[in-house]
Amino acid sequence: MSPPALPWRTLRADLSASVVVFLVALPLCVGIAVASGVPAELGLVTGIVGGLVVGFMPGSSMQVSGPAAGLTVLVAEAVDRYGLAGLGTIVLVAGLLQVGLGLLRLGRWFRAITVSVVQGMLAGIGLLLIVGQLYVLAGVAAPHTGPGKFTGLPGLVGEVVTSAPARVSLAVGVATIAVMVAWDRLPGRLRTVPGALVAVVAAAGVTAVLGLPVDTIEVEGLLAAMQPSLGHWGTLADVGVLATIATFTLVASAESLFSAAAVDRLHRGPRTDFDRELVAQGTGNTICGLLGALPMTAVIVRSSANVRAGARTKASRVLHGLWLLLFAAAAPGLIGLMPLPALAAVLVHAGVKLLPLRALPELWRQHRGEAVVLAVTALAILTTDMFTGVLVGLGLAVVKTAWEISHVRVTVRDVPVARDAAAGGPTGRDAAAGDAGPGPVEVALTGNATFLRLPTILTTLNDLPADRTVRLDLRGLRHVDHACRTALDTWIETHNRNAGVSVHVVAPRPAEDDRPRTVDATD
Repeated sequence: MSPPALPWRTLRADLSASVVVFLVALPLCVGIAVASGVPAELGLVTGIVGGLVVGFMPGSSMQVSGPAAGLTVLVAEAVDRYGLAGLGTIVLVAGLLQVGLGLLRLGRWFRAITVSVVQGMLAGIGLLLIVGQLYVLAGVAAPHTGPGKFTGLPGLVGEVVTSAPARVSLAVGVATIAVMVAWDRLPGRLRTVPGALVAVVAAAGVTAVLGLPVDTIEVEGLLAAMQPSLGHWGTLADVGVLATIATFTLVASAESLFSAAAVDRLHRGPRTDFDRELVAQGTGNTICGLLGALPMTAVIVRSSANVRAGARTKASRVLHGLWLLLFAAAAPGLIGLMPLPALAAVLVHAGVKLLPLRALPELWRQHRGEAVVLAVTALAILTTDMFTGVLVGLGLAVVKTAWEISHVRVTVRDVPVARDAAAGGPTGRDAAAGDAGPGPVEVALTGNATFLRLPTILTTLNDLPADRTVRLDLRGLRHVDHACRTALDTWIETHNRNAGVSVHVVAPRPAEDDRPRTVDATD
């Protein structure tokens, strides 16, 4: 039985939205490919696969997939180390891993990655993307390493000051950014045409008319640019390749599923099935790997444009892939008119959006530990590489969480012993000031006793008088790990060696009722 035909209103809304998404995706696909060090056509191939393949598959109905600015730095490093053929193998295996994770229903667990690590990852990527594209804005070759891009900035400034072509190239890029920023402030109807496309077309027109000495894209042709990755499986024996595959899988999956969660908040349609969405993304990356194209993720910029343009069904994202295919087949020469500094400006604009400029101050005020995790993750990515940086961020997040949940409070109270009230002796405070003798020391532990708080616990217990009886109240503890339990037993045994003193432990009854019971540790 064939599915029911879409109503004309729905089809018209999806058709209109698909054109908007196509116009948004076109300069981004080309710019991300060029920034990644691969032929511009490969960015279009990834966008086409994201539309025509992933667009049909179940998972999320509204989000759009394609090459992502968040993977640009990682892809550029992979191409520099392993070449285009190696990149295809990496993307292919990463896609197969995503499919496997989705089939094992592990997609939902990617949502367990703390948001501060993801934001730190995107912030590190954004900073590297921005700094790297500053060199392209000036028409200067960028250093290969992340730290090198930052240390090379003084030399870049000197090149701009002394070189007229560098100043012209920079002027084209800065003007492109200015057009995009100004376009974002126009009324809503005018912004139907994406500012990035308007800015790139304007830059291309001005460059061509004035004959400016600005680099443009080299066009190879769609079929000539693709290098299928069959026969390169030997690279999987390289530990570096395996680490890159793991990074691709983690970053692409996390970015796609976080994008899905964000897009779900923008519309009232069906919610995303995260496991199916991971299978869809993996299928798309597997095909991109076979074709030797760029890796893909779900992209929030194109997805939000799709929703805001009025898309009703997944037909809009499928059609946007069709328009990309028709453009690549019918008008490939137009790509060669795009100035490189204009595309670099588009990516600088996209890189700024990856930075948590608004979220970080609020995060610092409310959750300083999360802000530290974000900053450390970004710094680790800038100084090392993506894989190491993400691992550092995840490790710090785990340590922070363990520290926060291991709060324990140690309360010490000195209880005096009064003479018998019936004998006329003083009691209470009067006893403490008069004839009362030293009574037991009451120590109460509340919270979670873990090895992280063991120094605090033992310091307090070791400072207690060695000749006094201790009443140790453990009823307020929710959890005691093995290290703390062993340390407490050792301390009790040591304290009991003193003649005439003992430690009385008050702990919850482990049986059916919750009434406390007193246990003499000397028995």
